[in-house]
Amino acid sequence: KVQLVESGGGSVQVGGSLRLSCTISGFNFDLLADFEKGWYRQGSGNACHVVSRISSGGRRYYTDSVKGRFTISEDNAKNTIYLQMNSLQPEDAGLYICAPIRPGGLPSCSSWGQGTQVNVSS
Repeated sequence: KVQLVESGGGSVQVGGSLRLSCTISGFNFDLLADFEKGWYRQGSGNACHVVSRISSGGRRYYTDSVKGRFTISEDNAKNTIYLQMNSLQPEDAGLYICAPIRPGGLPSCSSWGQGTQVNVSS
């Protein structure tokens, strides 16, 4: 059974920072090698899209709107990934959902954990 435990969300003002964490268990990334570890954001109207992901080889992907502000990293010993979010903007607000993500696949925000909420106020 896949388990994803996210934490680190909260409410910040514009320009603030947050660090999200997610511990993943029960998903065999070695066997399912086309999946990467990453984060979706579910925003207004339940729109779901990939914010960032990291491959087993350390290759990182960021959606254009967060490049230069967000950093994804992982601690394999802890089965945990992190998303450091700096210079937060109102459009960054939403429910951040940690998930195994297949590059090029359809976004799926409803198939995983409960996510962690990020609110950004001006």
